[in-house]
Amino acid sequence: MQATSFQVTPRHNWTLAEVNALFALPFNDLLFQAQSVHRAHFNANEVQVSTLLSIKTGACAEDCKYCPQSGHYNTGLERERLLEVEKVLRQAAAAKDKGASRFCMGAAWSNPKQRDMPYLIEMVRGVKAMGLETCMTLGKLEPEQAHSLAAAGLDYYNHNLDTSPEFYGEIITTRSYQDRLDTLSHVRDAGMKVCCGGIVGMGESANDRSALLMQIANLPLHPESVPINMLVKVEGTPLENVADLDGFEFIRTIAVARIMLPKSHVRLSAGRSRMNEQMQALCFFAGANSIFYGDKLLTTENPAADADMQLFAKLGIVPEKRQDVSDEAHALALADAIKEQQNPPLYHAAG
Repeated sequence: MQATSFQVTPRHNWTLAEVNALFALPFNDLLFQAQSVHRAHFNANEVQVSTLLSIKTGACAEDCKYCPQSGHYNTGLERERLLEVEKVLRQAAAAKDKGASRFCMGAAWSNPKQRDMPYLIEMVRGVKAMGLETCMTLGKLEPEQAHSLAAAGLDYYNHNLDTSPEFYGEIITTRSYQDRLDTLSHVRDAGMKVCCGGIVGMGESANDRSALLMQIANLPLHPESVPINMLVKVEGTPLENVADLDGFEFIRTIAVARIMLPKSHVRLSAGRSRMNEQMQALCFFAGANSIFYGDKLLTTENPAADADMQLFAKLGIVPEKRQDVSDEAHALALADAIKEQQNPPLYHAAG
């Protein structure tokens, strides 16, 4: 089969049978198809790099069975209030210095309270002024909150579907699947980009993994960023003893996500610290082209930034550069370009 025969344009009408058929392909065929689709839309040797900071930790009212930040479970996690704006901006500056192009801020809330909105807006404006892309995950949003964050300059909002609609009730009971879909709709209506993915390895069936990707791909617009998380089992949560997901099944999930979401950044997210370099390399080959780096993902471990850069060097991968920059940088670049056009190196004025 030639690569040109692969589906490379976005679709929003996937059936479960079609998704299951992708998962059932021979491993080499699946990865070849995923890599071919990937190369139709992205530089195969660039990976977008983000840094994630927990701006408010613990005591969340939701009962997500995978989450150490849930107030329903005793995981030994120290609760923290919303970080001061200055501390967040210092962390963002450090992340930029280490090569991050996007700074993500996460708060353990069911939803942000109105008293918190001015501080959140100030964080967004401050990070945006550094020339970084901004992303937040704050739980459920009301329409007016989404519009306020968008007006402040928030580029992305993360709100995962987590798993299939059928398995969802086994993992979360305090928030409905429709609540999550409604928040995604509010984010889109406000003009922000969407970051939406899920978690695998929670004891779900293969059919559930297919159904999760089908839900994401059949949204009216594909998320610009799709994090695929491998469950990080935390002592004290109900899922601490769930059976491990086979590594090849995880790589298959990345590959199927790439095929179904051809223009989205597919993020190799939580659980990466337990993957060896070879498994991560296969995930990149399967179409993953975004990572979080830094020592922690909110409260769980993550590979050190130095280790990521060493792996990138081994694979010939470079961090993806931002396509949109701050207004000031854009103005300077435009001025330089105009000046160069006026005085090109080989230009000779007519005598």
